[in-house]
Order: sequence, then structure tokens, then C-alpha cells
Amino acid sequence: MDRTASAVWHGNLKEGKGTLSTQSGTLHEAQYSFGTRFENGVGTNPEELIAAAHAGCFTMALSGQLTSVELPPESLETTATVTMEKTDDGPTVTKIHLVTRARVPGIEKEKFCELAKKAKEGCPISRLLKAAEITLDAQLV
Repeated sequence: MDRTASAVWHGNLKEGKGTLSTQSGTLHEAQYSFGTRFENGVGTNPEELIAAAHAGCFTMALSGQLTSVELPPESLETTATVTMEKTDDGPTVTKIHLVTRARVPGIEKEKFCELAKKAKEGCPISRLLKAAEITLDAQLV
């Protein structure tokens, strides 16, 4: 299975502008620029999109883990925070912190934490991004 996205850029790094589009059409010429990436400009940026992908992937993986033990979730809400820091190699994504809040009737806290850890380690985006430190705060609500 292949998924595609495309980027178009016009101009130099600081004053230039670009657009991002996805195969599904969910993103269609979404604006991005130096300002949206390193300042507070209007538009998206690659790190925000990585955060969205990781939050979505982890949440689906956790649902799968819970469903596999016949404890399907009532709801799962996850936020991913991607940290980019300046290193000797240049700007680098160094950390991703996942925060998830779950409503799972009938589950014990220890079992939930075990399955959340498995989901964090097993989701395809976590495996892709394993060069970064990935942390998890998973709680039942």
C-alpha cells in the first residue's frame, strides 16, 4: 500500500511560500512557509502533520489492542506534541509526547497501561519515528 502527498515551493527559504496536498484531497494546497514552521505564521508545517499522523496512528493502534482483548473503547482522545530542537546537525525532531485519555468500560488500569505501551511501540508511525524519544501519558477517564 502506498500513500502520496506533494509539496510545491516558490522562492527562497525565508520569504518563499509553498503548498501541501494529499492523495485523498484532505489537504489541497494547504499553505506552509518559513513563518508557519519556525514562527507563528498562518498555515501548517511538517512537524504539525507528523504530530497529527502519530496521534491518529497511535489511537487506532490502541483501539486495536483493546478490541483484541474484547474491551473496545468507548472513546480515545490523543494529542501528540512534536519537539524540534536545534542540534549540531541542524533543526531535528528530538521528541514526541503522546497524551491519551480513554474511556474503556471494564478495564483495569494495569491492563490499560500495558496495552497502551504496546500500541505506542507497535504503531507504524512510532516505528518510523523511533530516532526520536517517544513518551506516553495514558490515563483512563
